[in-house]
Amino acid sequence: MATDHIRYDVLARDALRGVLRRVLIDAAEHGLPGEHHFFITFLSTAEGVKLSPRLLAQYPEEMTIILQHQFWDLTVLEDRFEVGLSFGGIPERLVVPFNSIKSFFDPSVQFGLTFEASDVATESPAGNLPAVPAAAQVPATLTVPEPAVENQDAPAKPSEGAEVVRLDRFRKK
Repeated sequence: MATDHIRYDVLARDALRGVLRRVLIDAAEHGLPGEHHFFITFLSTAEGVKLSPRLLAQYPEEMTIILQHQFWDLTVLEDRFEVGLSFGGIPERLVVPFNSIKSFFDPSVQFGLTFEASDVATESPAGNLPAVPAAAQVPATLTVPEPAVENQDAPAKPSEGAEVVRLDRFRKK
């Protein structure tokens, strides 16, 4: 089996984390549009995660937060985001590095990203990549909603071939 020296798995994972980062930047700048809201699951003991001792005792391995109505001071940096949330009526400030995130899901549009545990727990900087065969490693799973059907009453078109349209049909006569 050939060795992937380019590390497509790392490039794809980082690109998908860039999607997550961009979505959070938009939410920080403009709020959440429509019914959008986010479920974000991360490793609570990963390097760079900052939680209060109370939350860490309650969520010793991983934690899922929901960004919907009651969050504040969402700040997005290159490698992490910070947000204020209330837990049991007690306000908390969380710091969550992007490389600690296991999953992101927006149920309003059924969009989700899932990062492999090996990507989260044993991530290495891009400049110091091990020469590990990546064929069995898929960096993230992308869940995209089915496109909405505009007119469900319209008859289904045959799926074979393309429709040929004559331009003469549209010319004024």
